[in-house]
Amino acid sequence: MISKIVKTEQIRPKKKKRISSDSVQAVAMLAPTILGFITFTYIPIFYILRYAFYQSNGFVEHYIGWDNFVRVFTRDKDFWDSILNTLILSGGKLAIEIPLALFLAVLLNKAIKGMAFFRVALFLPAIISTAIVGLIFSLMFSSYNGIINNILMNLNFIKAPIDWFGSKWTSMTVLGLASIWNYFGINMIFFMMALQSVPKELYECAAIDGVTPIKRFFYITLPMIGPIFQVVVLMAIVGSLKVSDLVLSSTNGAPGGSTEVVMTYVFKYFFGYSGKSVQVGYASAMAMVTGIILAIISLLYMKVSNKMSDV
Repeated sequence: MISKIVKTEQIRPKKKKRISSDSVQAVAMLAPTILGFITFTYIPIFYILRYAFYQSNGFVEHYIGWDNFVRVFTRDKDFWDSILNTLILSGGKLAIEIPLALFLAVLLNKAIKGMAFFRVALFLPAIISTAIVGLIFSLMFSSYNGIINNILMNLNFIKAPIDWFGSKWTSMTVLGLASIWNYFGINMIFFMMALQSVPKELYECAAIDGVTPIKRFFYITLPMIGPIFQVVVLMAIVGSLKVSDLVLSSTNGAPGGSTEVVMTYVFKYFFGYSGKSVQVGYASAMAMVTGIILAIISLLYMKVSNKMSDV
């Protein structure tokens, strides 16, 4: 009897598994995104990895081995100056941008009538193109007809117009202010999302125990939003280190290249911009070195801030 059942099972044809329409629909919806990601992310990475070992202007090329990297580390002081400028600009702006975004998020997280207007108003700069922001700030801080100089002179703070883009540190200050104004809104929204996920019962219990608002912030709010805080700061660090369009549209490295950041420096060699010749191979080598530096900074930050993810 058992043998007959086994034979029957062996003879019975197996049913083919049908692919559900939901799976086909999901693949069809994801395919354009995946294709675009591969086309605009992985292919350029392989392109850079290859050309870093070539001397190339985009048309004529020949293999030179590690010479591009030797040039980066031994003969190009301007590249390392641009790295230092990037770190200074990023560190200075983040020291103001992150606390400001968190402070505003705490204020706007209250259920008070009219707060929606302020949330939208403070978020609006984040939807403006960074290139347009750079152009706006370059006009606002113009030496002779800029609105900032006119306001300061009318208030008798200064007697003569300030040449904001005439020195490195005043130019870097303007760049930092422009970047803060452009990006603090998106970080504020992220922090508001994190604050809304904190259970209200914790605040109620703390209020009953007589805990002050400042202690509630440091002992309840910050620990509870720690994981999101860690991610927001990481994205802000990486985004700040990759800034380029803001500099290109405002100072373009002036005065005398003293405000050049690493991404604008690499960009100019890639496309032969602002008086530099097209050197695709050397620009690829600089891009690789920059990518490694960004990865090291990100890993160090993740290591240092690892305790933030423990709630």
